[in-house]
Amino acid sequence: MPQRKLFSRPRATRAGAAVRGAIVCPPMHAKAVQLTSLQNPRVKDVVRLQKRPHRDEQDLLLVEGYRELKRMLDNGRQPLALFYAPTYFQGENEPALIERCAAAGAELFECTDEVFLKMAYRDRPEGLLALAPQVHGSLADLRLPERPLLLIAESIEKPGNLGSLLRSADAAGVHAVIVCDRCTDINNPNVVRSSVGTLFSLPVIEATSEEALAWLKERGIRILAATPRGPKDYTEADMTQGVAIVVGTEKFGLSEAWMQRAGEQVRIPMLGQIDSLNVACATTILLYEAVRQRRATA
Repeated sequence: MPQRKLFSRPRATRAGAAVRGAIVCPPMHAKAVQLTSLQNPRVKDVVRLQKRPHRDEQDLLLVEGYRELKRMLDNGRQPLALFYAPTYFQGENEPALIERCAAAGAELFECTDEVFLKMAYRDRPEGLLALAPQVHGSLADLRLPERPLLLIAESIEKPGNLGSLLRSADAAGVHAVIVCDRCTDINNPNVVRSSVGTLFSLPVIEATSEEALAWLKERGIRILAATPRGPKDYTEADMTQGVAIVVGTEKFGLSEAWMQRAGEQVRIPMLGQIDSLNVACATTILLYEAVRQRRATA
């Protein structure tokens, strides 16, 4: 039986009015279809996409929020559909963003508050929720400069941590993030949210550790492993040349595969009672040391 597509344009059963509570008013955008029922198949389809099996089956991800949606559009990625509820808009710029989505070919759906809350995954929705193709990339796709700065994230477990890593990587000008032996889905809505849309602003690649290690060796990129047991402080390592900074889980750290083949192992000094930092905090410190060194030698 053929898979039902989410984006074949439906015929509106009635035009010109959307229900918000007890108020009947015209749709905000002329091309929008009104969604007023929780039983609408489209609403149910979007809710299902909060679960990974359904996202993977449809090869879709959810993008909720103004900044996330804008960053996706700014980086040339096109939404397939946009669901919006004006009640939850945070400012005056949302109509222009809706128009950009329409110009990019997205189907528009104006929702009642009840319908939008059913689909939204944020505790404090901003009235914008888009569906877009999933992010996929391979090591073969990467085009790097002469002295690349890479971030390798091995077996990161929490979507919030992975999203924070992407946000820091974008801010530090990292050329690519390679997610190895993933424990969380890079297309998880909470990765999109916690990355503030930087999932779309830099290359994010998924690979096994063995694939990544072979790829780095082939290109002569030095591996810098972050570990509390490192023999030297992170500030002592040279990060001015091509380097891959590798971070692992907070509980177990890096696997032996990375530890054994790292050119250097470095630590962040712990001067209090705690013996480690949150992986996102530690990664930010390491990346900005690379930024400091590279700016000093530019």
